[in-house]
Amino acid sequence: MTFANTGACENQHRDVPLASARVEAAVRTGGCLCGAVRYSVRGDPVHVVRCHCAGCRKESGSAFTVYALWPVEAFEMSGEISSYDGRGFCPRCGSRVLDTTDRSDALIEIRIGSLDEAPFQLKPEHEIWVKRRESWIPPVEGAAQHEEG
Repeated sequence: MTFANTGACENQHRDVPLASARVEAAVRTGGCLCGAVRYSVRGDPVHVVRCHCAGCRKESGSAFTVYALWPVEAFEMSGEISSYDGRGFCPRCGSRVLDTTDRSDALIEIRIGSLDEAPFQLKPEHEIWVKRRESWIPPVEGAAQHEEG
C-alpha cells in the first residue's frame, strides 16, 4: 500500500494510506474569504481525510478539519499565500486555504471548506486522531479510523 505525507497536521499522522475518493471528474474552484487567493483543481482528489488533531482544531477553530489531496499538476492558483508551519493562508483575510508542506511536491492539500461549492460528494475515507474526537461527533460511516495521538 502507498502512503502520503498528509500535511501540516500533527507530524505523527503523516502516513495515511492512499485511497481513491472517486467523484465526478470536474474542475472545482475555491479561494479565500476576501477573494485575493483563488484556485482550481481538476479531477478527483487522491483521498479525503477528517482530522481531529490539536493542530487542526486550533487552526480551524472547530472540533476537526476536512481536507482533500489532489495531484499537484491538477492545481492552479492566483494570488499570494503566506505560510505558518506549512499552513497556507491568505495574508489579507487570514483564510486557511491549503497546506504547503508536502515534501514530495506530488500532492496539494486543500481545506475543502475553501471550495466555492459545497463538496457533498467528497466523503472522508480516513478519520484520524479519533482519540480526540468530541463525543457528540459521530464517526464517518465507512471511513478508516486511525487513533493516533
